[in-house]
Amino acid sequence: MSGIKTTDFLVVGAGVIGINIARELKRRHPDADITLLEKESVTGEHASGRNSGVLHAGFYYTADSLKAKFTRDGNRALTEYCDEKGIFLNKCGKLVVAANEQEDALLDELLLRGRNNGVELQEVTAEEAREIEPRVKTLRRAIFSPTTSSADPHAVIAQMEADARDEGIDLRCNAGYVKSKGNQVHTRDGIFEAGHVINAAGLHADQIAKDFGFSKDYAILPFKGIYLKSKEPPGAYRTHIYPVPDLDYPFLGVHFTITVDGMTKIGPTAIPAFWRENYQGLERFDLHDLFEIGLRSASLFTSSEFNFSKLAITEMRKYSRKHLVSLAQKLATDIDVDNFKEWGKPGIRAQLVNTKQRKLKMDFVLEGDAKSTHVLNAVSPGWTCSIPFSAYVVDYLENNL
Repeated sequence: MSGIKTTDFLVVGAGVIGINIARELKRRHPDADITLLEKESVTGEHASGRNSGVLHAGFYYTADSLKAKFTRDGNRALTEYCDEKGIFLNKCGKLVVAANEQEDALLDELLLRGRNNGVELQEVTAEEAREIEPRVKTLRRAIFSPTTSSADPHAVIAQMEADARDEGIDLRCNAGYVKSKGNQVHTRDGIFEAGHVINAAGLHADQIAKDFGFSKDYAILPFKGIYLKSKEPPGAYRTHIYPVPDLDYPFLGVHFTITVDGMTKIGPTAIPAFWRENYQGLERFDLHDLFEIGLRSASLFTSSEFNFSKLAITEMRKYSRKHLVSLAQKLATDIDVDNFKEWGKPGIRAQLVNTKQRKLKMDFVLEGDAKSTHVLNAVSPGWTCSIPFSAYVVDYLENNL
């Protein structure tokens, strides 16, 4: 027992969700020992540091969903945080455009969702849209979201990590989870005995949850997202440009993203990945993952509630630069495929699937008891939602204690 470390709360995974859960626990329990484990040598190596950097506003989702509430509140909280800490935000806003009559009609639904969720939106004519972004294409009108912006995810998570350490949280890198045995958690940094374990491990959350008797009906289905960078100079586009989303489709479609430094990228893809950390080539290859996810994907190809086979084929086509650029050409003028030659850093979306119902879970999912809490689905846009969602996780945890 001499080598066993004790802690009141043990948070597994120091991404943006894990860090904010640890900080929220410290705010509510200032005298508690809080240990935060990260398997990598630095924080933000996975979803937290590989996302688009867009602070979404929260008008895509019905107001009764957790995602709508946390996106709205998270946008405000993260904007305030960046302003307070002096982290630069590109407050460029976002246009949502319609290519045809069917999409134009769907703008009304998005406007209604925004109003119901208390999100500031402006309905603008095509002419007014071009005043905001001269290169935009839209049928007769568009939606402008003035509170959508961009930040550097690495700058944000680095500041949050510094705050966590200053607040007395014991953050340990190179401390990957190995297994749990009774009330002990074995890691690469030793054995911990914790009063309560919080699993915020993202891509690996389902695996860890199963060790604690949870995630019986759920599993992670990873999707790879890649953007194409434009070599046009900063300011070539003034605002994000998004298509009207297919509300039955789990992803937002190809769009223009303005980065924090004013550069432009198009994408992302949402290509099924072969293993959880399948970023490039055979990097981080995992044979067990390959087998498990391959079997799950093959099963979903045969039968799923969300037409996985069509989704996979549609997304695989986006590996073609020419095809990806052709989708972007529907949103803006003067798009030259030769300006889009460099792929950005890939990211993996940790998408949860209900294996019994054979459908994707499109909202946040928590499971737990008095000993452990498991964040099974910190669903996109989890980075935007991170501050209020983390408070919600701690509420859930405290209700189970």
